Amino acid sequence: MVVVGAGIAGVACAAELSSAGVPVQLRERGHVCGGRMASKRFAGRPADIGAAYLTVNDPDFAVVVERWRSAGLVREWTDTFQAYDREGRHDVPGPMRFAAPRGLRSLVEHLADPLSPTVDRLVLTVEPGPVVDGEPCAAVVLAMPGPQAALLLDPVLADATRAVQAQSWSPSLAAVLRFPSRRWPDFGGAFVNDHPVLNLVCDDGDRRGDGAPVLVAHTVPEFARGHLAQPTGAGPAIEQAVRDLLGLPEQATDVHVHRWTYAKPTGGTSGDTYHLDADGIGLAGDAFGKPRVQTAWRSGRDLGRALAARLA
Repeated sequence: MVVVGAGIAGVACAAELSSAGVPVQLRERGHVCGGRMASKRFAGRPADIGAAYLTVNDPDFAVVVERWRSAGLVREWTDTFQAYDREGRHDVPGPMRFAAPRGLRSLVEHLADPLSPTVDRLVLTVEPGPVVDGEPCAAVVLAMPGPQAALLLDPVLADATRAVQAQSWSPSLAAVLRFPSRRWPDFGGAFVNDHPVLNLVCDDGDRRGDGAPVLVAHTVPEFARGHLAQPTGAGPAIEQAVRDLLGLPEQATDVHVHRWTYAKPTGGTSGDTYHLDADGIGLAGDAFGKPRVQTAWRSGRDLGRALAARLA
């Protein structure tokens, strides 16, 4: 049994299979686990450049989050964001948002550790059988955005090919901006509406709890599409947009821009929380519902249970 992709969906799926006694190989093309729950270190500290936070309303996912909390990996952050729009700035109450002091990637790594994932392992082909890169297996899970899964699938695998082609995704750029000092109003996180550049801005020092003068800005898809070829070139425009939004007098001392070609699924599928067909191909991720960490976890968990039952 092979699971390709060690984001939260792939890890949840592999963990469910392993706990059911199904031998599973977890393969990740990147250097680390995490997927879009991505964190990178800048000036000795992590910054979240993918998912900004997680929320919980599923009782089973709440158990997982409580384990993370007991391990000191997650903490309550805020239940109120700001919103910037044409009417100015105002509070937006909502669910409690959880953040990770060591970065959201640490949560995925915590779940993946007992599974001994293989990183830096690029999978090239999934053929009928199923066969992964020439190796027969009982089943294969592709836990990644549909356009990436489509590159691996032999078109003969018609059901899975149709399923990934039905997904639609939007891009985004995430910019980490370090400033000389904290000169912005207290806001934690802010939704930015009707803006040509910005979609979300988070105070990473507040989110992380260390007070560092670091902001992370996420762009709207329309802006990102124009900079996917050279994302670093978008840095000055994003920085200026953030400074204008928050009224910051100082320039950032460091700006890092990360490209997410497939940042968020749009128009999530209805019905099942995963795809599993007669060819032994499974698909999991937050494309099967609202774009949330919890959605991706549940998709992987549910697919793992279904595969365990089938393979038993």
